[in-house]
Amino acid sequence: MAMQFLQPLMLWSLLCLPLVVGGYFWLLKRRRKEVVSFSAVSWILQNMETPSPWRRHVPPAFIAMALALLLFASARPMARVTLPADYMTLIMAMDVSRSMLAEDVDPSRIKAAQKAAREFLQDLPPNVRIGIVSFAANAQVVQHVTNDREELVAAIDRFQLQRGTATGSGLLLALSTLRPEANIDLESALYNPNPFAYSDSSKGSSGGARSLDAKPDVKERPAEPPASYKGGAIVLLSDGRRTTGPDPLQAAKKAADLGVRVYTVGFGTPNGFIPGYEGYSFFTQVDEESLKQVAKITEADYFKAGSADDLKKVYKHLSTQFTLEKRDTEMTALLAGAALLLILLALGLSAYWFRTGPQKSSSLLA
Repeated sequence: MAMQFLQPLMLWSLLCLPLVVGGYFWLLKRRRKEVVSFSAVSWILQNMETPSPWRRHVPPAFIAMALALLLFASARPMARVTLPADYMTLIMAMDVSRSMLAEDVDPSRIKAAQKAAREFLQDLPPNVRIGIVSFAANAQVVQHVTNDREELVAAIDRFQLQRGTATGSGLLLALSTLRPEANIDLESALYNPNPFAYSDSSKGSSGGARSLDAKPDVKERPAEPPASYKGGAIVLLSDGRRTTGPDPLQAAKKAADLGVRVYTVGFGTPNGFIPGYEGYSFFTQVDEESLKQVAKITEADYFKAGSADDLKKVYKHLSTQFTLEKRDTEMTALLAGAALLLILLALGLSAYWFRTGPQKSSSLLA
């Protein structure tokens, strides 16, 4: 568990601890040299039922540990810990291109994906709200953010397969749905004049893939730290390669600038194909590299699912990701509380082991 400090210079105060321990042993040595006169009776009374010699060192040891914790806490340490999520909005971006008809996953990719998505929704706690976006040549919101699981399941059952795979458009629409206050311009992504053209955005071609920088946001926003947005995340499932729309890597950079994590799922096998569709049979392969890059850019995770069971396991794992979240939490209060507990324990042991007074004396004389 990595730890950071808001006041790292205060760690130098820990050098005082060896001085305190050294002073304690110096006092013990000095005490041994002192000559104290006892009468026979007083010596007997003081030494009857005397605790074991090691006990006298336990309370000071607890005090020293408490001091060490307080000095360490003065540096204000922070650690990334896993805590239950208070609330979250999750946007599911689902590929509904024709390649989802492939039957390499029984009974077909689309049927297996719908079934796994329905089970995933049932596993999520009520405090997680869901929105659903589908994408093929273009993207659309098939269900706005809601807590109603029945409406979400009905939206998944309504999926209509279409031509094309605009992964970037689906990601941008999911991002706009999750963070509407960002005012993302979706015109170039959702209303592409040439939706079925292949192009290389790195060469500046205008057919099918338009740079996100071609039309800036309505209002310029400063970039947020990657993965800093705690109010929600995106799960993007695709089974094919982008054929149109904006570059998904550019869309991922936009998500990273808004601090949003994008978990990606590659669904299907390398040998997947659609038999006899419109007189043709063609192979469909997952663009794993692009999906991995999208997840990496947004500091999320990529999952590979080659079967219906694999996809169920992926969604099962994702459900735990969204019920528990990692936060940078300051540990000062926790360390101070532990120090206080040690001090109280030291005082309690001292009072119990070394209690003196008339009651003890009378019990010794009885």
